[in-house]
Amino acid sequence: MEYISLALGALLAAIVAILGYRAWKASRVTPEERERQRRAALSASGKISDAMLVEFRDNNLFYSYLVRGVEYTACQEVSSLLDRLPGDLSSVGAVSVKYDPRNPANSIVVAERWSGLRN
Repeated sequence: MEYISLALGALLAAIVAILGYRAWKASRVTPEERERQRRAALSASGKISDAMLVEFRDNNLFYSYLVRGVEYTACQEVSSLLDRLPGDLSSVGAVSVKYDPRNPANSIVVAERWSGLRN
């Protein structure tokens, strides 16, 4: 009788562990989703500043901007936002950037619902 209780307890613990692991695995946020959430937050509440598009290479926008006398150079990977970009970026120079005022290095030039690319 004691062995049966012990075996049932071990089985119950294994089932709880498996269900817990599956719930944890399902609740994890992918890097793509984390980046989308970052862009959405900056798009909604970031401060806007002028920036200069330095280069576009391999689906990466390289840009620089000035915040409170400090120059930042950043890169934004835009492969999921290619439909939001104009066909030819070589003529684009001045752009707008949205940045986090608490962390000005956290910035974007383009997002799903906002674009700093000027025509």
